[in-house]
Amino acid sequence: MVTPPRAAGPPSRPPRSRRAPRAAPPFARRAAHAAAAALAAARLAAAAILLAACREPRERPLQTVAGGDAERGREAIAAYGCGGCHVVPGVPGARATVGPPLTDYADRHYVAGRLANRPEHLVHWIRNPQEVSPGTAMPDLGVPEQAARDIAAYLYTLGRGGLGAPHLLPKDWLPMH
Repeated sequence: MVTPPRAAGPPSRPPRSRRAPRAAPPFARRAAHAAAAALAAARLAAAAILLAACREPRERPLQTVAGGDAERGREAIAAYGCGGCHVVPGVPGARATVGPPLTDYADRHYVAGRLANRPEHLVHWIRNPQEVSPGTAMPDLGVPEQAARDIAAYLYTLGRGGLGAPHLLPKDWLPMH
C-alpha cells in the first residue's frame, strides 16, 4: 500500500482539547498571594529604611562651642541678616547666594579658606572678618562675643552629626535607628 504524499507546509499538530483550562490548585493560589504579600512587605520595608536614612542624626555636633547656644544662634543669624548673603538651613528666608551656603557647615575643613575649622576660629571670623581676611566681602557687623558663640554653635549643628536641614515629616513619623 502506498501512502499519499504529504502536502508541503508546516507539520500538522494534534487537535487541541476544547475544554476550559483548569484553575490553579488552591495551594498554588495561596503561594502566589503569599509571594505578592512578601514583595509588598519588602517594598514597604525598603521605603521605611530610606526614610529613616533621611532622619536627623541623634549624635552630638562635631564641634561644640563653649558658652554657645544653638537656638539663640539660629535667632541671631536671622537678627543679623546673615540670610541676606548665605543659605542657612533652618533659618527662615536665609536663601541668598551672595556668600557661600552654610549648609553642612560642621563638615567644612576651613573657616574663610584660611583657618582650621575650630570654634575659636569661627567665632573670631564672625566677629572680625576683615581682620582674618582683609578685603573679604564678609562685612563686619559688630557681632558681640556671646552672639558670635551662639551663631557658631548653630552652624556646628549643620552637617554630619548635627541637625541638618529641617525635615518635611515630623520626627515621630520616622522609625528610630
